[in-house]
Amino acid sequence: MRWALVKVSLAVTTMVVVAFAVPLGLVIREMARDRAFSNAEREAAAVAPALSITTDRDQLERVVASAGSDAGMAVHIPASGDTAAVDLGRQRAAADDIATVRRLGRASTSEVPGGSALLQPVALSSGEIAVVEVYVPDSEVTNGLTTAWAVLAGVGIALIVGSVAVADRLGVRMVRPAQRLVEGAHELGEGKLGARVPEEGPNELRLAAVAFNSMADQVVQLLANERELAADLSHRLRTPLTVLRLNAASLGDGPAAEQTRTAVAQLEREVDTIIRTAREAKPQTVAAGPGAGCDAAEVVRERMAFWSALAEDEDRKVRVAGVDRPVRIPVARADLAAALDALLGNVFRHTPEGTAFAVDVHNGEDAVIVLVSDAGPGISDPVAAMARGRGSGSAGSTGLGLDIVRRLAESTGGDVRIGSSVLGGTEVRIWIQLDARAPVRRGHRGSVRRRRPGKLVSTFNRPRSLP
Repeated sequence: MRWALVKVSLAVTTMVVVAFAVPLGLVIREMARDRAFSNAEREAAAVAPALSITTDRDQLERVVASAGSDAGMAVHIPASGDTAAVDLGRQRAAADDIATVRRLGRASTSEVPGGSALLQPVALSSGEIAVVEVYVPDSEVTNGLTTAWAVLAGVGIALIVGSVAVADRLGVRMVRPAQRLVEGAHELGEGKLGARVPEEGPNELRLAAVAFNSMADQVVQLLANERELAADLSHRLRTPLTVLRLNAASLGDGPAAEQTRTAVAQLEREVDTIIRTAREAKPQTVAAGPGAGCDAAEVVRERMAFWSALAEDEDRKVRVAGVDRPVRIPVARADLAAALDALLGNVFRHTPEGTAFAVDVHNGEDAVIVLVSDAGPGISDPVAAMARGRGSGSAGSTGLGLDIVRRLAESTGGDVRIGSSVLGGTEVRIWIQLDARAPVRRGHRGSVRRRRPGKLVSTFNRPRSLP
């Protein structure tokens, strides 16, 4: 915007300067020509009184010499009776031009080598017409013209430079508030809720800054209300959780009872985490600082240890691959655990007992892929399954679990895709970007990818299938 304003000012000022400078330059040239010929006319007029009195050569030579222009002046007196014609000085004009001026009795100019000649008729006492010729060289016609044009060009350049400087200052005054407004919008979009814009600059930009700051305040207030609502709703779960924990304590000993108590304890921890996160208003998905995040392999082993006990009760075959070495990712431990629980919970909730499932972790140079696949009936509408609040369409499905997974992946610059697994059912692929850069869209949000059975979704080597 600033440079655009400068360019417009430069173009307009240049056109104005050219529009005035060119005609003015031509006027200056004509003025210099008129000045030169006016001087020539004055010199010719200085000789005219002497011609009206005498035609004696000697006297006329003294008069011409006293005029100071004897080298450039000539006098042509025609013959009269017994008096012969007299020609003083060097004749430059053509004889025909001189004869024409004598016949017409009117002053004239003619082009001669090196300049022009002014031919001035003068009436003699004898009634004849003498012609005074004054030579005007080209150097006299253009005397001072170069200097005048240089001054004119300097003034024009100064006007152009001045207008550009003024336009630049005006552009800065307009552009800086606009840049601050853009920067504030970017900061607010990046989650910096304290971003505000100085209310300065032109009236329109000042009003825009006021509107932006008001909008930012409303966003902060809405988020605060949302966090309070989430905390309040989560807090309401504590009463039924307390009853559930007391009932689980009375179940006695046994694997089922112990699993129930573990699940209740885990649920209480998750509720506490939700309440604490909502109250503190700190994002938990992407851990800040170098080395922050969690070990994805450790989290997968931990969660699979929990779900394997339930899988054994339902006679499900389980396979875990890629967790034999640490896999660091820029994701909070609790968020990855919540995402895995959401996906594995969907496997137990929406597939028949005895259905096998697997969790594979692939560690690449710039990304980590977590694959959760099963041998169930698959998802009839993968697009609907990725829509928040819609789910897969089956009973008890809201789609919030997949939405948690999607937000976790996209917070690192990755994505989530649903496809067909080699086990014959559904495969959910979580792409976690390691450098936490801006998302590189490989498809639509929460994209779905279909493929023929046996075709690989990712470019990583897939572990062997379940036995």
